[in-house]
Amino acid sequence: MKVLNVDHIGIAVPNLQEALKFYEEVLGLKCEGVEEVAEQKVRVAFLPVGDSEIELLESTDPEGPVAKFIESRGPGIQHIALRVDDIEKALAELKEKGIRLIDEKPRYGAGGAKIAFIHPKATNGVLLEISQREKK
Repeated sequence: MKVLNVDHIGIAVPNLQEALKFYEEVLGLKCEGVEEVAEQKVRVAFLPVGDSEIELLESTDPEGPVAKFIESRGPGIQHIALRVDDIEKALAELKEKGIRLIDEKPRYGAGGAKIAFIHPKATNGVLLEISQREKK
């Protein structure tokens, strides 16, 4: 598996528009778009920072994973995503090494990425996402 870079940091927020005010008005970052991912019950805003992004996550359902995260831990960093060159190969390698996975096969993620999550119990308590994006 080849990790290329930190793809993004996912931050769970209760209100996307309120959170965007801070990142845009205070930090001067520019939102590159908002997307709803119905499968994950989330609305996502992308804020590029160099080769990575900050991904703000607002739940669209009180029973969604982001809503449950905020309910139990409060707003904040929900996951860190690492960009890989070949997600299928990465998942096979992780599985071969006995790493506990949430997703054994890639699924659709925001921004058209293929994504999969590694269970926090395998990563010292951090929810790690691996992500593969089409080359621009």
